[in-house]
Amino acid sequence: MNNEQILEAIKAMTVLELNDLVKAIEEEFGVTAAAPVAVVAGGAAAAEEKTEFDVVLASAGGEKIKVIKVVREITGLGLKEAKEVVDNAPKALKEGVSKDEAEAIKAKLEEVGASVEVK
Repeated sequence: MNNEQILEAIKAMTVLELNDLVKAIEEEFGVTAAAPVAVVAGGAAAAEEKTEFDVVLASAGGEKIKVIKVVREITGLGLKEAKEVVDNAPKALKEGVSKDEAEAIKAKLEEVGASVEVK
């Protein structure tokens, strides 16, 4: 199998399948996919410069079906995958997005009754 074939196979996977693949690779080779953490002097300065945010679904609330629909819209996941994300809250929906996009996603989800955190 060449690199192009591997990349094509990865492109065809769902987010949950990719997550399982990453876990399997970590276990098989004894590595971690976590990014190295850089120590920044002055925590307040680091918070002011933050340009990427993570949107985390804290809970679905009472309108679970509406939340699943919005999660599908935001992430592009299929129905089954979106339901699994909502069922397994708290769960990160989007990572490394701009502040404006994070706030827009949060507003959409809160509109249908979900609890959302932007980190």
